Amino acid sequence: MCAFLTFIMKIGIYGGSFNPVHYGHTGLMRWVLDNTDLDAIWMIVSPNNPLKDSKILGGEEERLRGAQQAVEALNEPRIRVSDFEFTLPRPSYTAATLKALREQYPEHEFVLIIGEDNWDIFDKWKDYEEILRLHEIYIYPRRQTAALKDRYAEGPTLSERPVSPERPPFGLKEIRGVRYLREAPLFDISSTEIRNNCK
Repeated sequence: MCAFLTFIMKIGIYGGSFNPVHYGHTGLMRWVLDNTDLDAIWMIVSPNNPLKDSKILGGEEERLRGAQQAVEALNEPRIRVSDFEFTLPRPSYTAATLKALREQYPEHEFVLIIGEDNWDIFDKWKDYEEILRLHEIYIYPRRQTAALKDRYAEGPTLSERPVSPERPPFGLKEIRGVRYLREAPLFDISSTEIRNNCK
């Protein structure tokens, strides 16, 4: 009698428009893999981000190919580029994507990877309470949110901010399953800058 073993992986979900992809994206993913307990990262290209202006988005297939080429050049087998959201209803809500991933891959554990700028508006995300309840979240620092660090330089650090009953997002310390990757590097590049330079 044969027994089939299922290898449970802890997979980071790193979603975005990647419009276009750049070394900041790939460098961050490699750092996260080398400095956390994740087994792999799935880089999910979003065809229609509800928080982004669709008029400035490049074609989804073009952005997917760019992400694939960037990861191939990185030569990192733990990173997989995915078009998983291309077949889901649009716009691409993260909660819906995570639910579909749980249903299709029940053997795996999925961790959401987001930037500090997105954490600061996390309460605006659709079904954000469900995401907090069902998934760990790893938050990486962003250059755009350096002002937040300055604001709390003389008092609590960003991860020690008290919970605000009036408006989340919450202090990271009080939320189970939320991890702030304080040591993650800041990459001095953004997709917006690349698009503006191309103009």
